[in-house]
Amino acid sequence: MRVTSPRHRSPRRRAGWGVAALIPVLLFSACAAPTPTPTRTPKPVASSTPTPEVVALAPLRGTPQDPAHAGAPAFSAKIDDHEGARPQIGLERTDIVFEELVEGGLTRYVAIWQSDIPDLLGPVRSIRPMDPDIITPFGGIVAYSGGQEKFVAMMEAAPVVNIAFDTDQSGLFYRIDSKDAPHNVVVKATEAVAQHPNLAPPVQQFPYAPTPAEATAAVSGTPTATINSRFSDSRWPSWGWNVATGSYLRSQEGEPDLDGNGARLQATNVLVLRVGIDWTYGEVPKTVMIGSGEAWVSTGGKTLHATWSKDAAGSLIRLVADNGALITLAGGNTWIELVPTGTGSVELVP
Repeated sequence: MRVTSPRHRSPRRRAGWGVAALIPVLLFSACAAPTPTPTRTPKPVASSTPTPEVVALAPLRGTPQDPAHAGAPAFSAKIDDHEGARPQIGLERTDIVFEELVEGGLTRYVAIWQSDIPDLLGPVRSIRPMDPDIITPFGGIVAYSGGQEKFVAMMEAAPVVNIAFDTDQSGLFYRIDSKDAPHNVVVKATEAVAQHPNLAPPVQQFPYAPTPAEATAAVSGTPTATINSRFSDSRWPSWGWNVATGSYLRSQEGEPDLDGNGARLQATNVLVLRVGIDWTYGEVPKTVMIGSGEAWVSTGGKTLHATWSKDAAGSLIRLVADNGALITLAGGNTWIELVPTGTGSVELVP
């Protein structure tokens, strides 16, 4: 009997066996469900850059707004600057102050509060013909003690709430004993605001730089130690830069100008605007606020020459540098000297 060894199998049979063995494997592979490719959900990556906090700024000061006063309207008042009225009440807490020429070569203030309205302020005096053009952009409330009938009518025609000592029926005004009449009328400012809860806050009046060092005058101005302005032979206020306080300190007629606490009145920004005077109303001068003129902007111990302009009673004052750039102020309070072009003068001392 012949026995055939496996290694002598026919090549054809070996090939058939291999194919036969492979078919089940292929069939199994074809029928088996595909294995899913694993995926990894990426974990959130924390940003290294924090989200900046949005800080609301006081519209008339450019500094962080106290939330308690965020919705307050502007409160403007005609403030006395007679020697018998000094020191005034609440003047050191103003956001913006305008000094203007009145009859007899004296000056008075249009003072505006919003970021910090005092309970009591004054002494309050009568309205003048230029005041509607100054106060209208601020809106809110204006307080005064009266005035000539035509001037009162002009103020009442402006889009602000008028409250006056002469016509007040709600006890907002009274006379104090520490000063002599007519320099002793004061007004309850916060109480007046509470009586008009629906008034809107004012719009921002000037552009402000992110930091005091970036204010236009601080960057491009000329170092100035003292700003002397003269309204008349009776009134010549000045401002001196004080490095220690980082502010301008006020003097009047060569003497320190003090607030009710015995401290010098201060300003972060001092603007000097040369203005025309309209003598239509006889001895009562009207500062011309609609138009344009020469200006000096002082911030951070430096002064920049500029041009001011105001198109209408409701328009904002625009300050433009000699190179055509819009001027920014430093955050803080601002005093504006409306110096007449005829009788007045301006001197900048390095």
